[in-house]
Amino acid sequence: MKTYPLIFALFLALYSCGEKATTSTESSQLISNIDELNDAIKNAQAGDDIVLKNGVYKDVEIKFRGKGTKNNPITLKAETPGKVSIEGKSYLKFGGEYLTVEGLHFKNGYSPSSAVIDFKISHKDSLDEIASHCKFTNCVIEDFNKLKRDDDDLWVRFWGRHNELSNCYIAGKTNRGPTVRVSIEGRESINNYHQIINNHFGPRPVKGGPSGETIQLGNSYTSMSPSYTMVANNLFEECNGEVEVISSKTNFNEFRNNVFYKSEGSLVTRHGNYCTIDGNYFIGDGVNKNVGGIRIINTGHWVTNNYFYNLIGTSFRSPLAVMNGIPKSPLNRYNQVTDVVVAYNTYVNCSSPWQFGVGTNIAQSDVLPKSEIRSARAIRTTVANNVIYNEKGLEKIVVENDKADGVIFKSNVVDNQGVKFNDFDGGIKTASLELKKVSKYIFLPSGIPSEIEVYNGFDFNTIKTDLFGASRKDSKSIGAAVGVDVSNPNILDKSKYGTSWYSNEIEAKEPTIHAVTKAEDLQTKIDEAINGDIIALAEGVYNVEKSVVINKTITIQSQGNEKAELMFSGAANTPLFSLESKGKLTVNNVTLKGNTSNYAFASLKENMSNHFGLSVSNTDISDFNYVLKVYTESFSERITFENTSISNCENGIELSEETNDRGDYNTEYLTIDNCQFTNVKQNVIDYYRGGYDESTIGGNLLVTNSTFVNCGVKEKNDILLNHRGIVNVNINNNTFKNNPVEFVSILWGAKNNVETENTLINSGQLKTEENLKLKLMY
Repeated sequence: MKTYPLIFALFLALYSCGEKATTSTESSQLISNIDELNDAIKNAQAGDDIVLKNGVYKDVEIKFRGKGTKNNPITLKAETPGKVSIEGKSYLKFGGEYLTVEGLHFKNGYSPSSAVIDFKISHKDSLDEIASHCKFTNCVIEDFNKLKRDDDDLWVRFWGRHNELSNCYIAGKTNRGPTVRVSIEGRESINNYHQIINNHFGPRPVKGGPSGETIQLGNSYTSMSPSYTMVANNLFEECNGEVEVISSKTNFNEFRNNVFYKSEGSLVTRHGNYCTIDGNYFIGDGVNKNVGGIRIINTGHWVTNNYFYNLIGTSFRSPLAVMNGIPKSPLNRYNQVTDVVVAYNTYVNCSSPWQFGVGTNIAQSDVLPKSEIRSARAIRTTVANNVIYNEKGLEKIVVENDKADGVIFKSNVVDNQGVKFNDFDGGIKTASLELKKVSKYIFLPSGIPSEIEVYNGFDFNTIKTDLFGASRKDSKSIGAAVGVDVSNPNILDKSKYGTSWYSNEIEAKEPTIHAVTKAEDLQTKIDEAINGDIIALAEGVYNVEKSVVINKTITIQSQGNEKAELMFSGAANTPLFSLESKGKLTVNNVTLKGNTSNYAFASLKENMSNHFGLSVSNTDISDFNYVLKVYTESFSERITFENTSISNCENGIELSEETNDRGDYNTEYLTIDNCQFTNVKQNVIDYYRGGYDESTIGGNLLVTNSTFVNCGVKEKNDILLNHRGIVNVNINNNTFKNNPVEFVSILWGAKNNVETENTLINSGQLKTEENLKLKLMY
């Protein structure tokens, strides 16, 4: 290292500071259009600020090339954070070094490329085409979806090394593809040390199939490569896209101090080895079984100091799910769990807290190839110094889907309210504990008997701090916290995550009721309403000649006890209610009649860039070609019919156009309760999910307390209720009378398909097939 005389060194320091100040002042440019922006980027030097004037920039493809330095980055920023909107067909790509983008709001559009934010401009072998030491910060990306659900893209894609996604709010992705991916193909992108920190990942709706992760680190075919990505201090709020919230598919990644709040999935070490999962919070509501914890596959992971609260999921969504692997597994399947440590974690009111042998499928060997059979149990795995507290005792603390004979249990303590369980040779000890409330969701067990010795396994000395950062040196405490006298960490204070200028909190308001008479135009009233409002129809018959467009959350109901009647005379194959992107319709206490050639409800045939929703109650529906027609690439989280009669229709409820056999389907929850189906000729209920994908654990069909009479006369496959490939089916307490079919339903016995207390009169039979042969997706 060079040394300089003191005076010369001071001169250099002062000169550098003066140069930086002058450069920043002289080179700050206020940009108002894309041409000026491109010129500014082309001429930018280290230390320059490129400032976008407040406003809307539409259809902009920003290629941010440049070479800043560590102390003098080139910055592209909003004049006022949050006041610059990037809309339409737009994207931003980084290429070069030490570039920063901040304060932008991506909305009302989609990327025409394969990513919205890309840390690479092209695949040319040039350093100014790939990013290193670049940062995307204090920005928002929301609802920036492709027009078609099957058009996959990424909202943030990492390449290069030492790049950062920080203090951003990202929410609302509905199309195929993870929200964020770290790509490591190529020497320049391994050993990358990227940081994903201090972000607020807001709600990602259920996708209805695979490829809906919030974060994916690598892919199957690069899964043995080192990444060293840090994911820390992020809030994951209702990230429900699929069963994996985070999918780690590379080596040496770290997940620290994140909060997973009511997210319907898990942090999963899907491929790759040697992950550290430390100091994270997994918060459920004690009701939703889809909220998960941590799922373990592969080798060498350390799961320490984590807190699990009110998680009641099982199998893939257990608080801790340790999977079986495939012997000699290919890279894209499931490797055996080996050499894993699960230590110093705390579980409060979690059902089936530890599950081993998850995903074992030996019973399906007659319909699956040998290469798909998961029979390799976890080995050389240690579960030690954990604390479990249950308000209600469990029959099993450890659920063995396959034998956990390769797992060592040491110095774990459980308060199971006196209910006996397998203690695994004394490795799980009982105690009477008390809970100390730290916050609404954080309760720490205390009163662990002093005679229980902390297990000091190999390398356990590397676990230096607890969940709250307190030192473990010389501590004899077990569980996630050294002690219970801790300050409230305010883990759900949203101001701690995401941007400085945006909040997803929406103030609740009472719905406005818009009274409508026969003399008024229904569509006009709906257009005037806002999300959550109610359209109240006066008594009488309303003649509707063209489709009513639903593109917001709206309720349509009769004003009084007498049902208003909507007579639809629209063209053949058009719907009375057109359910468009973000259109969530509730219909209550009305009568709907068609002309036998048109539809009651339908999604758009294309460009459903966001979800729709439908709930129908206390309604009479008759004389339609289709009651509900849902087209491919359309998705609704919930479709519900209750206390409703459906009669004299050619087709009933059809959700069967996702025939690509990639695990996709049209709704997560289809509920039919206390309904009457009469003279529905075919597709009475047609709900389809194709493709063998064991990590897709939907959809969900409930048919209960309903009556089906004279239905299915034109059903080509002789099955009344079609639900092939749907994982969760419950047909309960229904009556089937004079339906000319061979089968009321064929249930998938290996999955959660059940029927109980149904009455069949001249309607064929209910059949269960244990194993269902499906097309392999891999």
